[in-house]
Amino acid sequence: MNERVYNALFLCTGNSARSQMAEALLNVLGKGRFRAFSAGSMPTGHVQPLAAKLIGELGYPIDQLRSKGWETFASVNAPPMDFVITVCDNAAGEVCPVWPRQPAIAHWGVPDPARFPDDPHAFMDAWVTLRRRIELLLALPLDKLDRLAREQQLRNIATEG
Repeated sequence: MNERVYNALFLCTGNSARSQMAEALLNVLGKGRFRAFSAGSMPTGHVQPLAAKLIGELGYPIDQLRSKGWETFASVNAPPMDFVITVCDNAAGEVCPVWPRQPAIAHWGVPDPARFPDDPHAFMDAWVTLRRRIELLLALPLDKLDRLAREQQLRNIATEG
């Protein structure tokens, strides 16, 4: 029996660190159950070097990492999202596009490691927080939850993880 593949979009303003980490984590840990993407409202145009270094050193692929705008995923030709998760407080407060298919939406605020671009500990702290939250997402019985219940569970993860 084929299990459904869920699409998840992680949003941050610059799409240079936290959202990139979340994308890499979910694509690997989701083991084919998820396809993760990331984008930003005002993408920087580059992935923060310490974020890319950490992702690669921990054994996650970095070849697909690139900073992109969220309009890429708001078009009718984009993959339909099941989940849209903001990982920075700025993006959570912005007016987001209307997402086709009405995905479950949540905010998982994570301190911005890019504020300390030379501090690998800031990036590791963000990575650990995101990994814990993604592990909680992966433990959910998604096939047994409707969209509203999924959204509530996603929001709960921000306080649990």
